[in-house]
Amino acid sequence: MSWSQFRIELGQLDPEQLESALFDAGALSVTLTDAQDTPVLEPAPGETPLWPSTRFTALFPENVNEQSVVDALQARLDSALPAHSMETLEDRAWEREWMKDFHPMDFGHGLWVCPHGQDVPEDNATVVYLDPGLAFGTGTHETTALCLEWLGGAQVEGKQVMDFGCGSGILAVAALKLGATSAHGVDIDPQALEASLDNAQRNGVEDSLSFPDPNQLGTQKYDIVLANILAGPLLEMADQILGICRPGGELVLSGILAEQSAMVQEAYAHGCKKIAETHKGDWVRLCCTLKQ
Repeated sequence: MSWSQFRIELGQLDPEQLESALFDAGALSVTLTDAQDTPVLEPAPGETPLWPSTRFTALFPENVNEQSVVDALQARLDSALPAHSMETLEDRAWEREWMKDFHPMDFGHGLWVCPHGQDVPEDNATVVYLDPGLAFGTGTHETTALCLEWLGGAQVEGKQVMDFGCGSGILAVAALKLGATSAHGVDIDPQALEASLDNAQRNGVEDSLSFPDPNQLGTQKYDIVLANILAGPLLEMADQILGICRPGGELVLSGILAEQSAMVQEAYAHGCKKIAETHKGDWVRLCCTLKQ
C-alpha cells in the first residue's frame, strides 16, 4: 500500500490552525520537523517549542488529489500557502526504518552501544544495549559520545556514580556495565526516569540503579559525577553539582558549546584541580578531579 505525502512550510501561518486544516482536508497524520537543522535544546517538561523554520508533513490516502488539498487549505486558512509539494510514499517496514541509521557504535576501550538484535564485532566487549526512545541519549550526539569515550577509558570499577540529567540513562547503565558498584540518576523529566529504568532492565543492571529525590541531593557524595546537560543549567547548578562529588572525586561536564567553555570552567574552578577540555565538533567536554 502507498500513501500521498504532502509537505508544507509553516511560514507565517498559525501552527495549530494549519494542523487542524490538514486534518480537516483528510490527513491521516501530521508531523512537524525542523526545516533548517536548527535543534531546540533542552525544553522544559511540558513545553513544545517549534523551530524557527518548521515543516509540516501530512500523510493522505494514496488517491488524494493535490489540488483538492491545496484548495481546502486555502479556504480554511484564507491566505496564500507557503511552499508545498506532494509525493507518493511507498510502503515499508516502518517499525524497522530507524535501524538504518542506528547501528553498533564503538566508544573505545571495548565500550559499545548497540541496538537490540545486533552484535558488535569485538570479543569481550562491554555492550550497552539501547534502542532510540523518547529520552535524550543514544550516543549519536557529540555530547553523549564525549561522556561515553571518557567512561570507556576511566577506572569505574567499584565506584559510586551519579548521572546528573540522566536522559535515557545511557551513562549510568554504561558505568554499571563497566563495573560501578551503584549508579544514581536524576532528571527533571519523568519520561527520562522511565526510560532510564527501562534501559537498565534491558541491560540487567536495574538492581544497581536508583533515582534519588532531586530535593535531597547532597546527603550522599559520589566518586564520579557525570553531568551531560547544557551550559545554562551547568552554570546555575555549579555549587550543587560540585557538592555531590566527593573530595578527590571525578567530575565530567558535557553539553557545552566551545564558546561557552570558558564560562563553565570559571564557575567550577574553585572546586576543581586543573580542568581538561576535550572537543568533538562544536561541543566540549570538561573533566577534573575535585580538590581534597
